[in-house]
Amino acid sequence: MTTLKIGIADTEEMKARTLRIARGEEQPSPDDPKVWFISTESFSKVLSAPNREMLRLIAEQQPDSLDALAELTGRAKSNLSRTLKAMVGYGLIRMERSGKKLAPKLVHDRVVLELALASPRRKASRPKETADE
Repeated sequence: MTTLKIGIADTEEMKARTLRIARGEEQPSPDDPKVWFISTESFSKVLSAPNREMLRLIAEQQPDSLDALAELTGRAKSNLSRTLKAMVGYGLIRMERSGKKLAPKLVHDRVVLELALASPRRKASRPKETADE
């Protein structure tokens, strides 16, 4: 399996980064996170202890349906559906159809969180010198 690199950036930071990339002011690096969360709180909700346990069960038990996963986890199917949909959106799992059944499959067996504690310093633009100086 593979490792998924995750970053944390609020909406404004992501918007500014996207615009810098679009203007050619910044080049995305292959080492950049592939998935972004808007806060550490949203990250911790998706990868809470019960959800990590569910991912472990998916990897080890390979349930062939949502019913089988509900039985393994003891969670309601409606709750599982919401959680799995979020995890699909973040690229943690995929849902595979087999006949009328949908089975969750783990895409990555590890995540790495990249979290900046301070914004990178940008060069301050110096005022242009005038002929009078």
